[in-house]
Amino acid sequence: MTTALVDGFGRVHRDLRISVTDRCNFRCAYCMPEEGMQWQRREDLLTFEEIERVARIMVERYGVDGIRLTGGEPTVRAKLPVLVEKLAALGVDLAMTTNGVSMPLLATDLKAAGLRRVNISLDSLRADRFEELTRRDELDRVLDGIDAAVAAGFEPVKVNVVVMKGINDDEVVDFAHFGRERGVTVRFIEFMPLDADEVWNNDRVLTQDEILATLRTEFELEPIPRTTAPATRWRHADGRGEIGVVASVSQSFCDTCDRVRITADGQFRNCLFATDETDVRSLLRDGSSDDVVADALARSVASKWAGHQINQVHFIRPRRSMSEIGG
Repeated sequence: MTTALVDGFGRVHRDLRISVTDRCNFRCAYCMPEEGMQWQRREDLLTFEEIERVARIMVERYGVDGIRLTGGEPTVRAKLPVLVEKLAALGVDLAMTTNGVSMPLLATDLKAAGLRRVNISLDSLRADRFEELTRRDELDRVLDGIDAAVAAGFEPVKVNVVVMKGINDDEVVDFAHFGRERGVTVRFIEFMPLDADEVWNNDRVLTQDEILATLRTEFELEPIPRTTAPATRWRHADGRGEIGVVASVSQSFCDTCDRVRITADGQFRNCLFATDETDVRSLLRDGSSDDVVADALARSVASKWAGHQINQVHFIRPRRSMSEIGG
């Protein structure tokens, strides 16, 4: 029997984010410390079979209908299409967030395995700035990855842009033009306090209102009705695509959030900014039944906060960086 996965505030959770690895082939400044990270041991990561089991429990018991694969960088996980095929068999809306570098090699196989949608992270269209942000001279490969995703038939292909004042906020209009020209949806994301070097402060946040004001100097935009998705969306009045803004800081959408997360090492998180985790990996490996695992997941969601409280004096930043949590 399927029941709803509900927290104490009545929010139903149907969107599962699965981090398949904490490793990445970039070292983005807001994701990974400059000196690198201590990677998880291979044996500490969930196997494909363990990931499929947790996903199946959540789909069959709690009606989860959307799964997103994240990292680190998910495409560095060997034989990723095998996992995609296992999860696609559950009948969910299966998507992935990637830096795009490996998409020219993997896009066709991932699409054939059942991946439906892809989000590609790209924070600058300028080669020198891209290298500064990612510590890799790989902009051309990411652009090729975006083209490969479009050619493979993923619909839509979204490009995620973390906007930071004084760093890349002068590229907002450029990215909007890029989306219209390439046939992809650009989503601007407010800079959140999950950077590995802990340099985040509110002065770096370009808010949704500021992003829209900049865009409207060049484009006529029409609002699209809000859903439970994290982005607020606008379409171009001439019909050539749309843009979105994920305003986690300036306009929190916690009251409609329906997302939960499993980290690469099997820790269940009921919020991106959670300070507590539920050790699902131990349950999977000590012989616990599906009932026990399902009950642990339900208890965690039931304890979810009303909201993340960014900008409040009592806000506590998670101990893990974005690379370890998964987007």
